[in-house]
Amino acid sequence: MLEEVIEFLQCKPGEIHVDATLGMGGHAQAILQKIQPDGLLIGIDRDKESLEKAGGHLKPFADKIRLVHDNYKNLPLILNNLDVGPVNGILVDLGVSSYQLVSPERGFSIHSEAHLDMRMDRSQRWTAADIVNNTPEEELANLIYRYGEEKVSRRIAAAIVRERKSAPITRCSQLSEIISRTIKGRGHQAIHPATRTFQALRIAVNEELEGLEKFLVEAVGFLKPGGRIVAIAFHSLEDRIVKKTLRRLAGQCVCERPPELCRCPRKVEGRLIHARPITPKPEELAVNPRARSARLRVLEKL
Repeated sequence: MLEEVIEFLQCKPGEIHVDATLGMGGHAQAILQKIQPDGLLIGIDRDKESLEKAGGHLKPFADKIRLVHDNYKNLPLILNNLDVGPVNGILVDLGVSSYQLVSPERGFSIHSEAHLDMRMDRSQRWTAADIVNNTPEEELANLIYRYGEEKVSRRIAAAIVRERKSAPITRCSQLSEIISRTIKGRGHQAIHPATRTFQALRIAVNEELEGLEKFLVEAVGFLKPGGRIVAIAFHSLEDRIVKKTLRRLAGQCVCERPPELCRCPRKVEGRLIHARPITPKPEELAVNPRARSARLRVLEKL
């Protein structure tokens, strides 16, 4: 959603912007072009390989960018260390980067023969294979249900535990085949039967939901008045957190109780630019089907 990101960040020459999930630098490059000649972009990514590749792509802007290998959730520490003061815009794209998805050795793909890895930061020890082979059955079922919203999570967890008793489950295709055999013909025709389980494992390995609300609240505190935070979520669990947090920052009710029972804090930090999420245009979906689940939300600091 490059066009929408640039539109809602309202980048201007001389501004300071943060791309908190740099990826391969596509959004960053477009932002840098808008904030020249005197602007500054801070690019953050927990994936060192992606960060290095993005640095190569952004080499023409080398003196206008600060690259940081870290988790975006550490934004306060990062900005304080860089001593840049309030910024004009913050982008956080919560999806898995295309580079990670198309790199078989990263272990994100259902069809890959690679090791069950799924780490965005490869310096961490815990992998998807560790979760699959070491998590107790009930805990594994709950994880798949919570993070994958998989209705037959208990059936899948039981099948995984049976299989791992014979031999460790170490490859993506191995796990995918186990799940496919287990829930074949149970209403998953629209997507691959293993999709929700793989999503759950990826979220668990990378702790994608932990600290997201805290990050959004802290990020708004680093914006200048009139500055904007743009958040792109790719599954309902992330989007619910983004939606609820931004609504609360805009002083809206998030408890869904009757008005007379509402106890939501009414401190207003910003205003929502759109009440509903922005979704990809048909033109983008035609060339990038992976964007179909993207939901973009924007808050402007008062």
